[in-house]
Amino acid sequence: MKPFAFEDLPNILGTLMMRMESIERLVREIRDKRIPEDFDPGLLNILEASKLINLSVATIYSKVCRNEIPVNKQGKKLYFIKSELLEWIKSGRVKTISELRTEVEQRLKSRD
Repeated sequence: MKPFAFEDLPNILGTLMMRMESIERLVREIRDKRIPEDFDPGLLNILEASKLINLSVATIYSKVCRNEIPVNKQGKKLYFIKSELLEWIKSGRVKTISELRTEVEQRLKSRD
């Protein structure tokens, strides 16, 4: 940066003010385009998915590779939809003995 004279101060301050206004305008534009903090589309990254379903990140990666878990991929990023993960967990539910007994009884009754 070259030295400047006292007489150059008004021009320098004018240039600085114009640049500051430009920066402020850009910041306002970025802030206005930002997604609101309370907006929740139900998208989770791999760490959030790991916490939700209580599996390690490595386990989730291996399940993704084997197509065992619902996932959305954009480029190299993995996204999980919370409702899909919860449905995936529910789909693996094991029936109780009483539920199985009731189901068998209903099948037997329907044969008669």
